[in-house]
Amino acid sequence: MTAAAPAPRAALDDIPAYVPKPPQPPAVGEFHRLFLNENPYPPLPSALSAIAEAAAQTNRYPGILPDRLVDALARRLDVPLDHVVTGPGSVGIYQQIGQAMLSPGDEVVYAWPSFEAFPIVVKMAGAVPVEVPLRGEAHDLDAMAAAITPRTTAVLVCEPNNPTGTAVGAAALKRFLDRVPERVLVVLDEAYVEFHRTPGAPDGVDLYRDRPNVMVLRTFSKAYGLAGLRVGYGVAHPRVAQALRKCAVPCGVGRVAEEAALAALLAEDELFERVDRITAERERLATALRAQGWPVPASATNFLWLPLGARSSAVAAGLEQRGLLVRDFPGAGLRITVGTPDSNDLLVGVLEGLTAVR
Repeated sequence: MTAAAPAPRAALDDIPAYVPKPPQPPAVGEFHRLFLNENPYPPLPSALSAIAEAAAQTNRYPGILPDRLVDALARRLDVPLDHVVTGPGSVGIYQQIGQAMLSPGDEVVYAWPSFEAFPIVVKMAGAVPVEVPLRGEAHDLDAMAAAITPRTTAVLVCEPNNPTGTAVGAAALKRFLDRVPERVLVVLDEAYVEFHRTPGAPDGVDLYRDRPNVMVLRTFSKAYGLAGLRVGYGVAHPRVAQALRKCAVPCGVGRVAEEAALAALLAEDELFERVDRITAERERLATALRAQGWPVPASATNFLWLPLGARSSAVAAGLEQRGLLVRDFPGAGLRITVGTPDSNDLLVGVLEGLTAVR
């Protein structure tokens, strides 16, 4: 008699994969990775040097927590040490939030479409997603505030938003935060903060200081070019931060990652030269695509969003045939990472030939 195989939790049955199967690179020829929000440039030279040196010590366990990085971040952000949390990317911290702050039946409010990890983290905790449709490709903060009920435990806000690249700005965000009950945790995801340095842009760390229910998440994956090393960090008030640290995977941020992040922090002048280069390319690319008639909302990130609705998959397929791999959200639109100038020039040329399906 054959025993039944162990059964996973039923709650996992309707949880989507974090990232769907990526587009396939062409069998021959060059391809361009524009489907993930990566930095098109390698880590800064000082970070590469730190990576090489730290790699020689990978036979040793790193610290349970990256204490040197925590200290550097606390000093950089002017916050107490015990307010800083870390994880293997901001996704790792979201998992800590799910374990530490969410219980079965809790409601979690967030805009949609937004960061793909949101429904995964919420459902894995047995909580209930409350998805509020975007308005004009941006967060509908009034509708999100109206969606908060006595069962709401957390609100997740991606500012600027992924995948649309839009931002609501500091004034609107402050008004929204003032409407959220103090018992509700607000997670302000600022993964793209370095690319949003315009007047009126919020600073989540300033917003958290006098709001005990607000925590901020940031990452070294985007502007800092360390996506492959997985370093995320957050700032929260002590009760929340302590709970998240209890749920953190021991040694979740390894020595190589910690040393690279420390080196990158010390080279921010050079880093922001690259950020300026990427944002200039973003604006050049957006201008060229708008001139062809493509709908391109203003972006405050390192990517562009084309809200193409039912046409998105056909355009994505046309780009893929030319080696341009973009992120298709079927029925909604395309998210296209700003690549190198050569990649962007090719994209403009190929899209010009696809205007019949725009």
